[in-house]
Amino acid sequence: MLLDKVLKTLTELYGPPGEEEAVREKIAELIGKRADSAYTDQLGNLFVLFKGNAPKIMVSAHMDEIGVIVTNIDEKGFLRFAPLGGLAPYTLIGQRLKFRSGLKGLVYHEKIKDLKELNWTRLYIDIGLKSKPEAEKTVSIGDLACLDQPFVDLPGGRYLAKAMDNRAGCAVLVETINSLKGPLPQEVCFVFTIQEELGLRGAKTAAFGYEPDYGLAVDVTLVGDTPKSATMAVSLGMGPAIKVKDSSVVTHPLVRRFMVDRADNLKIAYQLEVLERGGTDAGAIHLSRAGVPSGALSIPCRYVHTPSEMVDSADLQNAVSLLCGILSAPWPAVMGRQL
Repeated sequence: MLLDKVLKTLTELYGPPGEEEAVREKIAELIGKRADSAYTDQLGNLFVLFKGNAPKIMVSAHMDEIGVIVTNIDEKGFLRFAPLGGLAPYTLIGQRLKFRSGLKGLVYHEKIKDLKELNWTRLYIDIGLKSKPEAEKTVSIGDLACLDQPFVDLPGGRYLAKAMDNRAGCAVLVETINSLKGPLPQEVCFVFTIQEELGLRGAKTAAFGYEPDYGLAVDVTLVGDTPKSATMAVSLGMGPAIKVKDSSVVTHPLVRRFMVDRADNLKIAYQLEVLERGGTDAGAIHLSRAGVPSGALSIPCRYVHTPSEMVDSADLQNAVSLLCGILSAPWPAVMGRQL
């Protein structure tokens, strides 16, 4: 399956934090029997293991997407809700949401004089029903919903969809798994994690259980290439980004140098990333047990945490090439013990 087809398939699936089953099942189907073993843990993280010698490398991408949770149903059948993950209220006005059951609804707001008055208490979901009893037959308090937007193949090699964060990272891992050749020089475990949007939860338990020697997260990152955007030295189409720092981790310098050296040797375009706000699974992995030297490979993405996020096809392909190159090369003996 081509990378763009994988991305379309994954982004259009339902998968808010805590309800990633459909995404996990599709990923398991897409990778088939490529690995030595595949299994899930008690929380729902999916492990895809290529057995080998030390050191052990954990490569992580989270399956969940931003979403909402129903908090109340009023007498006229309108739903009140709260965010799951980093959502801004104004981005949801007029947007459609999809529930696990397939039910769909529209987000709108109470009468306000100014957009500054908008907050989560002023928003509601209209599912087209006329009363609380009718609505309660269809939806319950605590039900989750995600954005409902199709995948679009744009001119210029760009893709637009909801949930690029982080189905783009999942697609890169799926393509990497299906592209790796021959026995690897060390053990590699790809982990598709749950509930990253609520605080890196799946990565925390996965790293504790797997006990990797190194960690590597694959996730999207912000860009600074749109009109009057915040200054940031990352742009669409200039290659995947090798993370230097974000709010959750300072990339281990030896891991960062190893990644940069591989990119230089393979002549793969890349960027260096300093993300002032936000984090990835690497933030949880590197604090597991006695510490895990960790880094991150980031996919430049416009409009992160909105209903329509944009990535570049060349960045995705280069991310796959670089990740294959990184994992196919021998990693040093456990870095944390050499310092």
